[in-house]
Amino acid sequence: MPQRSHPIASPLPAPVRLLVSVRDGAEARLAAAAGADLVDAKDPERGALGGLTPQAVRAIRVGLAPGIVTSAVAGDEGGQERGQACGQACGEDPVAAVAAMAETGVDWVKVAVGAAEGRPLAAMAAAAPGRLIGVLFAEEGLAEAGAAPAWVARLAAAGFAGAMIDTRGKAGRRLGDLLSPAVLTEFVASCRAHRLMSGLAGSLAVADIPALAALRPDYLGFRGGLCREGDRRQGLDAGRVAEAVAALRALARDAAA
Repeated sequence: MPQRSHPIASPLPAPVRLLVSVRDGAEARLAAAAGADLVDAKDPERGALGGLTPQAVRAIRVGLAPGIVTSAVAGDEGGQERGQACGQACGEDPVAAVAAMAETGVDWVKVAVGAAEGRPLAAMAAAAPGRLIGVLFAEEGLAEAGAAPAWVARLAAAGFAGAMIDTRGKAGRRLGDLLSPAVLTEFVASCRAHRLMSGLAGSLAVADIPALAALRPDYLGFRGGLCREGDRRQGLDAGRVAEAVAALRALARDAAA
């Protein structure tokens, strides 16, 4: 398994990287070949954080060349979806779901936290030590003053390795339609202060890259914006993935100049 590196550990600002969500091995190889920095396994047919089975994720990971960084969703907040994602053995236990996905060998495990006040955050983090990313949803109170930094502090205290904002709804409203640049800036800054990896996602298009990359998250996450016809349920478009890669690399070159 490739060695994980924490972007914030570098003394120089790291370039913003591209996360591309895939549903199977063919899409994973396409994304990697087009230059994606992180290949993220999930089921786009089942909402924002629909998880694949551990067996499917393991097959995706082993089908990639060594050194490709990977992540996978450990199911959404709903018990039924979580049980489907990790199999009968996990039932509705989020800790078991995280542990099952960590055992696939992916570099990072993503789990929804959002408004679920009763989630066993520390136990979930302990099930994937140094590898768990908490996903917050833009629709669930993050626009309130101080909400995003408060969540970041809570995740850091529980032992999470990173935090990401996504949109739960996938009906056309993008991240920037739901949260202001000020809120997103505050979120990224809070992640940096707590030494957590940060990510922004949510029905993003390539046109969103310049404004969001300027906030300096570690990752920008894409699915639908890089698929055929902009439909997350269709297959990835290699040309669109390459376009996103090129846009981020051009910004990195400009920043280094």
